[in-house]
Amino acid sequence: MRGVDVRVATLADLETLLRFEQGIIAAERRFDPTLRPDPIHYYALSELLASPRAVVLVAECQQRLVGSGYVRIQAAKDYHLHQQYGYLGFMYVEPGHRGQGINGLLLASCKQWAMAQGLTELRLEVYADNQPAIRAYEKAGFAGHMLEMRVAI
Repeated sequence: MRGVDVRVATLADLETLLRFEQGIIAAERRFDPTLRPDPIHYYALSELLASPRAVVLVAECQQRLVGSGYVRIQAAKDYHLHQQYGYLGFMYVEPGHRGQGINGLLLASCKQWAMAQGLTELRLEVYADNQPAIRAYEKAGFAGHMLEMRVAI
């Protein structure tokens, strides 16, 4: 996509990344009645930025951050064929920039980083009712694998 660059995030981006995190939480509240009231955080962003086992990426348009995502190297279960995989998270595109292919650019860059680390699989979690996100991930080649279920008691 012309005019959008994907790069590795730095600590200088932290303020914007924290705002993106709150955007994700606000969007996902309608899908998850188990979330505590604000303020909450999903991610330890400073730790992710410093970790050699993860990369936080940002999409930049006209010198302004408009999207984010990360890949973290995770240990696989002992019974899986692979020993580790890339776990995707923090996927966010600002509302005014959605539908322009930015999420696809971020996903492709996450995949490239994971492959460079020798990983052969990417995984992510998405709320079952979040159909726009599911469609975006399916467009990028992801398929449903395991459905986590819950019941309040």
